[in-house]
Amino acid sequence: MTTNMYAVVDPASGDIAAQYPTATDETIDAALESATRAHREWSKSVTVADRVKLLRAVADLHNERVDELAAVIQREMGKPLDQATGEVEFSAAIYAYYADNAERFLADEPIDLLEGEGSALIRRQPIGVLLGVMPWNYPYYQVARFAAPNLALGNTIVLKHAPQCPESAAALQQIFTDAGFPEGAYVNVYATNEQVADMIADPRVQAVSFTGSERAGAVIAETAGRNLKKVVLELGGSDPFIVLSTNDLDATVEAALDARFENTGQACNAGKRFIVADDLYEPFLDAFTKGALNLAEGLAPLSSVAAADRLEEQIRRAVADGATLVTEGRREGAYFPPGVLTDVSPASPAAREELFGPVATVYRVASEDEAVALANDTLFGLGSYVFTTDAEQGMRVADQIEAGMVFVNGVGIEGVELPFGGIKRSGFGRELGRAGIDEFANRKLIRVQS
Repeated sequence: MTTNMYAVVDPASGDIAAQYPTATDETIDAALESATRAHREWSKSVTVADRVKLLRAVADLHNERVDELAAVIQREMGKPLDQATGEVEFSAAIYAYYADNAERFLADEPIDLLEGEGSALIRRQPIGVLLGVMPWNYPYYQVARFAAPNLALGNTIVLKHAPQCPESAAALQQIFTDAGFPEGAYVNVYATNEQVADMIADPRVQAVSFTGSERAGAVIAETAGRNLKKVVLELGGSDPFIVLSTNDLDATVEAALDARFENTGQACNAGKRFIVADDLYEPFLDAFTKGALNLAEGLAPLSSVAAADRLEEQIRRAVADGATLVTEGRREGAYFPPGVLTDVSPASPAAREELFGPVATVYRVASEDEAVALANDTLFGLGSYVFTTDAEQGMRVADQIEAGMVFVNGVGIEGVELPFGGIKRSGFGRELGRAGIDEFANRKLIRVQS
């Protein structure tokens, strides 16, 4: 008997638009067998050039179906239509990037011998079936940065999407099928958490990629570790946005608003803690707060009522611990009004938690050293932002920040060629760029004695 754990629930209305039956154990076994067969019979019999032609078709299909795909995730998780369109287009660019560069990335890498005769090289080869467990906040982009490099490499993929994203999951499966990938190269499964654990333990699965909460990531990593499987984790973040100096306060505030409120604040690498030099604090806070409150009208809902419940409880505790909240409007279902928190107590759980929604915390600091110390005073280490008119200071601060990514004087400047990932409780491993194709490659040494 199957259940309907996977459902499209419109966050704007709460209406159930569609339900999808959860996979049976027999369906999961068939998916693993199909992916194993595709790796054995397809991956090893075609060239990199053959595989990248298929990836280019995937990119083209994203662009051809952009309106349809964008509408799907607007229904599923409430993403504004323009941002949903941008996500589809960026995903297409990821597939195109690996189609353009995979042959270069996977070329043999000679090693200069220190002694002895002959030659040595590193040859990158696939390791087999990979399990991907993906989140709801970027339903296409998260899959693209995992699937594109690994299909180019020749790994095959079993993909378990978030329960609220079954329609986009099905749309992606159709794209890979229509692009010409053989059966088993990419297999979507509507799996339960228990089935995910069983798949990680299954000897047919060689490695796991997970994007989501740190709590779930810890469970995934524990299961993978027990079964000696490599895992890449991209977890939460509480990214600092440091403002040390500016010659255009309005532009800096606009960048800060973009960093916090893109995707209604539901991004792991969003700016969340705004750390502002003392001489800029008052004008920055005033302009930032006005800008945030002006976003109230027309702000998209959070992904679900449950997400809004969690954020509301976090804000309530922060205020109870002494923080000041400035906001306008009131919460209605999954709609959550934007807000700005100040005077957050270092002892409050809110100072340590990730606020996944349209609420920012703003701090005042007296020096560069204090800014760096506060930026690093977190269990997370995903991204970070530094704004300064002093180029040397920008590099100096970037060098000291404990995070996987630092963006100096810019927001939204990520790119398909730039590695994405974090440290500390934000996870480990990298996606995108050259690093993304190396994570699940067997970098095989071949040494020949002449």
